[in-house]
Amino acid sequence: MDRPKYPRIHSYGSMSSARSDDDMTVHSQLFPYPKKMIVEREILYEEEHPPFQPLLATSKIFGKSRFTCLLVMYIVFYIAYLLSGALVFSALETPLENQVLLDVIRAKQEFTLKYPTVIVDDLETLLDEVVRASSRGVSASRNVTGGPNWSFGQSLFFSSTVITTIGYGHVTPLSKPGKLFCMVYALLGIPLTLVLLSALVERLLLPATSLLRCLNAALGHLYRPFTIRLVHLTIIVMILVVFFLLIPAAVFDSLEPDWDYLDSFYYCFISLTTIGLGDYIPGDYPYQPYRPLYKVAATFYLIVGLTFLMLTLTVFYDIPQLNLSTVFSSMKLDEDPEKMRLSGSGVMGPGYGIGGLMMRDDYHHHDQRRSVVQIRPHLDDSPSPEDTTPVHARDIRVH
Repeated sequence: MDRPKYPRIHSYGSMSSARSDDDMTVHSQLFPYPKKMIVEREILYEEEHPPFQPLLATSKIFGKSRFTCLLVMYIVFYIAYLLSGALVFSALETPLENQVLLDVIRAKQEFTLKYPTVIVDDLETLLDEVVRASSRGVSASRNVTGGPNWSFGQSLFFSSTVITTIGYGHVTPLSKPGKLFCMVYALLGIPLTLVLLSALVERLLLPATSLLRCLNAALGHLYRPFTIRLVHLTIIVMILVVFFLLIPAAVFDSLEPDWDYLDSFYYCFISLTTIGLGDYIPGDYPYQPYRPLYKVAATFYLIVGLTFLMLTLTVFYDIPQLNLSTVFSSMKLDEDPEKMRLSGSGVMGPGYGIGGLMMRDDYHHHDQRRSVVQIRPHLDDSPSPEDTTPVHARDIRVH
């Protein structure tokens, strides 16, 4: 007995323009396998206004010289951004710097008045030694109670800041053999760290891609792939902000006596972005309990946080409309097989490079449009009650 036929709606697909009057090839965005379908009804909806494409827009404006023009414009913008940053920082920090300088001068004057027998030149010599030691990571104030700088926990924390390129700079090697070893250690450790972070990001892309697939299954009939990618990116960014910035900032705020919440959040942001200014270091309070364990936990936080930050950047740059690096490239992605292979943007490749979801807005060819079509499968495609294939995959399963 023939199996019953069930009409189905394929609500999100792109159709090839080369088709006959009675069939077409539907390329599913859930699983990129072409499948011959018999059309029961014609196109219901066409989207005439595709999302912004930087490559197409700049080509129309600047023509063949767009790469040079855009690069010059970007350099001018970058220089202006640097100059504006210098002006803002100067306006914000100069008053406080002058106030601190006045406080130091006043403190020195009060000290000389209280101890008139102390020679001013001797005091200046002492202060120079204190400043020099502090710049090399040795504090002259309660240094014994603060603990040594090169204990195991401190050394592990320093090693992590070297190979992750954070480099706080609060503690540095003092001996020449230590400096030589630091260079060799960084030369080998930085590539090893990049390999480790890349491998971890590749594992994290599996659940991230599953989330993207779920979003497409739930919203694919309502929104274009670019919109769904933005929703997916927003979720990833929110996870990063909450679990690697807001919550850790609250933890550091409770553990560090001299930090408030803004200082803690500032430390988390500066560390995970690998800026590493070194003005705030966890565990450097003189009477910090369990200091070595605290340093190890901070090291673990930095590695995990950097991994998730790399995952967020991977998801961001995989969205073509947000990847502005293509604006300055003289070669399109589809013209470079190696870049195409690495980015996972091949015809049959996934969106994120590994088992990902292919949801790319391809508007380079004007004969392609997003369409909602009513399709009727072939006789052997009709599902039976025993068919356990997921509903969203039935239209595109391959026999």
